[in-house]
Parts: sequence; C-alpha cells; structure tokens
Amino acid sequence: MSKQDKSELNEVQDTQSVEQDMPDLEHAEEIGDDETEVNAGQMMEWTIDAEDAKTRIDKYITDLLPEGFSRSQVQQWITDGLVTVDGKVIKANHKLIENEQVIVQLPSLSTVEIEAQDIPLEIVYEDSDVIVINKPRGMVVHPAVGHSSDTLVNALMYHCKDLSGINGEVRPGIVHRIDKDTTGLLMAAKNDKAHASLSEQLKNHTVTRKYIALVHGNVDHDQGTIDAPIGRSPQNRKMFTVTEKNSKHAVTHFVVTERFGDFTLVELRLETGRTHQIRVHMKFIDHPLVADPMYGRVRAKTSTLDGQALHAAVLGFVHPTTGEYLEFQAPIPDDLEQVLFSLRNR
Repeated sequence: MSKQDKSELNEVQDTQSVEQDMPDLEHAEEIGDDETEVNAGQMMEWTIDAEDAKTRIDKYITDLLPEGFSRSQVQQWITDGLVTVDGKVIKANHKLIENEQVIVQLPSLSTVEIEAQDIPLEIVYEDSDVIVINKPRGMVVHPAVGHSSDTLVNALMYHCKDLSGINGEVRPGIVHRIDKDTTGLLMAAKNDKAHASLSEQLKNHTVTRKYIALVHGNVDHDQGTIDAPIGRSPQNRKMFTVTEKNSKHAVTHFVVTERFGDFTLVELRLETGRTHQIRVHMKFIDHPLVADPMYGRVRAKTSTLDGQALHAAVLGFVHPTTGEYLEFQAPIPDDLEQVLFSLRNR
C-alpha cells in the first residue's frame, strides 16, 4: 500500500454510518478472541505459497495456531491421521511444497467435556431471554480444542441452565465475542428466538458497541474514521494487518476523550467486526494500544496491565421480545483505571 493510500485512509471524516455487511455471526466482534479461530471438530485448510515451501508441516501448523498449542500436540494430530497433504496422510517431518493443499481435521469436543462450572459472573442484566455480562480480563468466551474449561460458556451453563443452541454445542448462547484480554460487555441468548433476533441486529448494524482504549502517542485529530481493509499478515500468520491482498473491508470510528501527552484515551465504535480490528487499526495509524502483547509497543512504565488496554464499555440492542431498546454501560476496570490515575497525576 502506497504512502498516498495510507494518507487517504488516515484522513479524518465526520463520524457517520457506513454501509457494510457484517461478518458471519461467529466473527461478529473485534475478537476473535484470538489469533486463529480454533474450534472442536473444525476443518482448517491452507494452500502453501512459495515462502512456506520447504517448511516442516508440524512447524507450519504450529505457527498458525494460537498460543497454548504445542508442536508435540500437532505431531500427535499428524500421527492420528488428522492432517493430510493433497489428500494423503503424511509424517511430521514432511517438507511442504508450493501449492500443496494442507487440511487439518480437528478432533471433536464432546458435550460431556463442556461442563457447567460455578465461576463467578458480573451480571449487568438478565431476564428470560437475554443475559449481559461484564467480562473480566483473562476469560476466554467459549471452549475450544485444548481449552475446554474455565470459559464464559462454562460459567453460563452453570448459571443459566438453558441457553440457545443456534451456535452449536460448544458455543451455547454466544451471539458475539470479545478477546480474552479485552474487558467489558457481552450479551448471550437464552433461547433460539432471542439468538436469532440479536444476530439479525448485529448483521443490520443496529447494535451499539463502543469501546474505550488507551493508546500510545498524541492522536492528531479529535475524531475520525479509519477505513482500511484487514487481512492476515504475510510475515506472521497469527497476526492481522492493513492490506489490500486477501482482505476484508473494515471501518472503525474514534473520538478522543482525554489526552496525556504521549498517551491518548479514545472511544471507538465498530462499524464492521474483523478479527483484532481495533488493535490493527490503531496500530495502522501509529497509535497502538497500551500493553497490547501482539500489536503494541514496549509496555508503558505506567502500565500494570496483563493485556491490551481495551474495554467494551457500551452495549445497546433492541430486546428480542419486548421491542424496547436497552443500553448498558460497564465502568472502566480497576487495572486500567489505575493506569489512567497514574497518567493524570504524574
């Protein structure tokens, strides 16, 4: 992308609604909680390009997976015949060739493995159709291969007993997600009717989703719109970047709420919901999130955060049964508030 293109993408516009199709339901947030979406029973497929040729297949797959998946685990999948290259079972030391087709069929996660757990939840709102949670930092939203417990879903199964089944056995009730280390508001559906209504609202851009983020640097403009396509990084497949190649349209609106000289507090509104969208977009305009382990700079001296300084502060939607518009706010978490206090008093 040329400097001129980047300049145009950085041009400040009035915050306005931009018509853009939402991604599939399972990617309807800035999420994903994580670098590569990995779910039980999922089939992952890649075509090898020139830069990955001659790489061992076990290393190639491991590099694509989120942290927590070991190379030995991938080697076991290969031994179990869950990995094929051009339709053939191979060995872990297989050296990849350009244009080969790699398929990984992940093992299934049975319903028995997803247990209800008595995990404390901060419930912001609840009725017979919907529950709104203020998610803490460090909590994964739903079970995945290698992580079947201590998730929000495990907690919801214990608390709610009944949840919608639209998103399958591994994601009961889950309408959207936020990253593991992002704090804040998240809604879940208790029945299929509510789930369908909330999903449609996400698709039609009528759900209000506002985030608070602390970013590096003094943001030049008081408000603006970042309209820049996002795709997987060719340098690091676990990361995403602004690129024209194999990318998806992505739009983020921002408003500066407080300045600290070399740091800025901003409110952001998602127009689209690409994986890591806010984190990627703020890095793109040279204002990465404080304490972001993947897209950020060296951790700020004032930061005691164990993850990116990003908080889902406002969530609003039309109730699926009553038709009433509901809007909720979650206060900035204590760890981020402490960082802000330090910045205000230095």
